[in-house]
Amino acid sequence: MKKILFVTSEAYPLIKTGGLADVSGSLPIALKGLGHDVRILLPGYASAMAAGHFEQVRLLHGDGEIAILEGVLPGSTVPVWLLAHPQYFGRSGNPYLGPDGKPWPDNPERFSLLCHVAVEMAMNRLGLRWKPDIVHCNDWQTGLAPALLSDEPGRPATVFTIHNLAYQGVFPHETFVKLRLPNRFWSSQALEFYNQLSFIKGGLVFADRITTVSPHYAEEIQGEEFGAGLEGLLKHRRERLSGILNGIDADAWNPATDPFIGTNFDIDSLEKRPANKAALQRAFKLAEDDGIVLMAWVGRLVQQKGIDLVIELLPKLIRMPIQLVIVGSGEARYEQILLHWARLYPDRIAVKLGYDEPSAHLIEAGTDLFLMPSRFEPCGLNQMYSQRYGAVPVVRHVGGLADTVDDANATNLTMGRATGVVFRDAAADDLFHALNRGFVLCQNKVLREKVQKAGMSKDFSWQQSAQRYLDLYDRAMADRLTADSLLRLDVET
Repeated sequence: MKKILFVTSEAYPLIKTGGLADVSGSLPIALKGLGHDVRILLPGYASAMAAGHFEQVRLLHGDGEIAILEGVLPGSTVPVWLLAHPQYFGRSGNPYLGPDGKPWPDNPERFSLLCHVAVEMAMNRLGLRWKPDIVHCNDWQTGLAPALLSDEPGRPATVFTIHNLAYQGVFPHETFVKLRLPNRFWSSQALEFYNQLSFIKGGLVFADRITTVSPHYAEEIQGEEFGAGLEGLLKHRRERLSGILNGIDADAWNPATDPFIGTNFDIDSLEKRPANKAALQRAFKLAEDDGIVLMAWVGRLVQQKGIDLVIELLPKLIRMPIQLVIVGSGEARYEQILLHWARLYPDRIAVKLGYDEPSAHLIEAGTDLFLMPSRFEPCGLNQMYSQRYGAVPVVRHVGGLADTVDDANATNLTMGRATGVVFRDAAADDLFHALNRGFVLCQNKVLREKVQKAGMSKDFSWQQSAQRYLDLYDRAMADRLTADSLLRLDVET
């Protein structure tokens, strides 16, 4: 049995802004289900403390400002430690951004504190009578922890996961001084990045093992297009870098039992699925027509996700017998353009700004094609939900999309491997060609059902991914033992 300290800045259902929360709320549960002792360390945001029952177990500061609260992740038996600090984490709203949409000015101090407390926990110096074998850190907010642990004799092994390399936690040199970090860290071989402090480099330089959320993305970030200036470092550490695909909650996303859809179905009862398409059309006030090809989007309305490519194609798409449902929010200009098109064609295009879980489930159960033309996508989850629900994903060949969707080309169709439509370039013409292919596929009942069943047969559960993490933990612990042995030899000689 391994003891694992899972350090993260968000975990569903306590706090969520994106995919990191989904991983942090699912992977520890899967690891515990495989018999391991995993505990989560999370900032004590006001919303997180309100979402569960937590009791103070350790006071870290005499005036009561800093304390450790203990509870469990709702819906599980996984222990959670919340780092309570009213000044840093007691504020409401987004955990990273203020009401003006800009990062909180004290983010470096807030997440530096999280990392320092993680180190004290890892070294069993907080009186909690528990020392992990592995400290698993996630994204830039936890990046200082592997660096700080590198100074500790007898430390646990460390793993650092990159969920999105675009977010790096970069701050001025003055911040480095203010945080009183060891002087030796101000080096291009440590935390310095073009004369600035980089939190994420703490994980990339010092962790025993580095992972990211899909094998394809692990390769992509070693190149200039996706490396965000860190491709040289990642290439240098490529022997310690691997990609492990995120899983999905196979219970929450199960068309056979999903409470959010009106007609449940599975791979052996696909004939029931069209009832959900009709329900989706009714819910979004579209013309109820099973013969029309329904396309859908759920996600952020930003350029990274490729919504601009979809908008560029609207004049062409509206001339085809299709309907389009869009649920999401993002840049105001994209929102307004989409709302304008929905007003022009109310029986063909429906737009719902924001996000709600029931709509997302109904869309996956009812749409014919699900659109994910991302410019980059470290992992992605909706393409996995789509395949599980018999929707045909249309995706760009990037990141986790490339790892999870097999193109409906002639070879894959013949071999029974095709699960979606894949295109290469982030260009409207390429997307249009892919949508045309998807349109034709949906009109061929035999081929469409073949693609649907291939997708529904795939196993995207967390159990698969959790076992890969356990294998990685073994390698990290072996790396740590080897480093200790070399250090002892060096001292003795």
